[in-house]
Amino acid sequence: MIFPKYQLVAYVGLPGSPALGPLDKDLDAKAAKLDTLSRAYAAGRTPLPVMELIAVVARGSRGKDGMYRGQLDDAKIEQYLTVARKHKMLLLLDIQPGRAKILPEVKRLERWLKEPDIGLAFDPEWAVGPTQVPGRVFGHTTGAELDSIAAYLSGLVQANGLPEKVFVFHQLSPRIVTGEKALKPHPGVVTIKSVDGIGARTDKLKTWTKLTTSLPPSVHAGFKLFYTEDTRHGPLMTPAQVLALKPRPELVIYE
Repeated sequence: MIFPKYQLVAYVGLPGSPALGPLDKDLDAKAAKLDTLSRAYAAGRTPLPVMELIAVVARGSRGKDGMYRGQLDDAKIEQYLTVARKHKMLLLLDIQPGRAKILPEVKRLERWLKEPDIGLAFDPEWAVGPTQVPGRVFGHTTGAELDSIAAYLSGLVQANGLPEKVFVFHQLSPRIVTGEKALKPHPGVVTIKSVDGIGARTDKLKTWTKLTTSLPPSVHAGFKLFYTEDTRHGPLMTPAQVLALKPRPELVIYE
């Protein structure tokens, strides 16, 4: 069982894109830093570091198939998985689908999701409609769509005898996820909402309260810190300040 035994702490990133988080290069060095950071969040739990790799990235241009997203190749995913395993970390594959439908994007990664130490993250802010462009508008999802992803992952876990699989969905504001109550518990899947509020600490706390007060009972709370965007408005929140949040963030992500 992931919870309540473990406290998850993650770095996020995309190869060659430092603006999207620390995991752009120097993976071994970054993994060592993440390992140290994760211990600052233990607070009675076993720290479990997580590498969140953006495996599908939203783009502002159409691309070959008009879906406004790029897909990492298997060699890159393999490279990150090798480092994650070397450092005994979980790997999360994050999807920013652009105009593509989310479930086919998830299923395309099935060979990886059948691995025991790979989970999934979905960033619906970048899931836009058929005439929209990522970055110009906020995308969105529904509780029913999230539930379909969790159900698919649950099926993989059961069919392949896998340990519990982590499924994270990111949320920046209330309108990004509607009908959240349709998201139900699924055997073998640990669902976490990462609250991705950006800015000064007071603003982040307001977003946190707004997005966690009606959390479905089966959904765990996660919290995201931004090294660049947050520090424009003051110092980055400390592990002690993050752990003081109610409910306790069981996943803390650094971008």
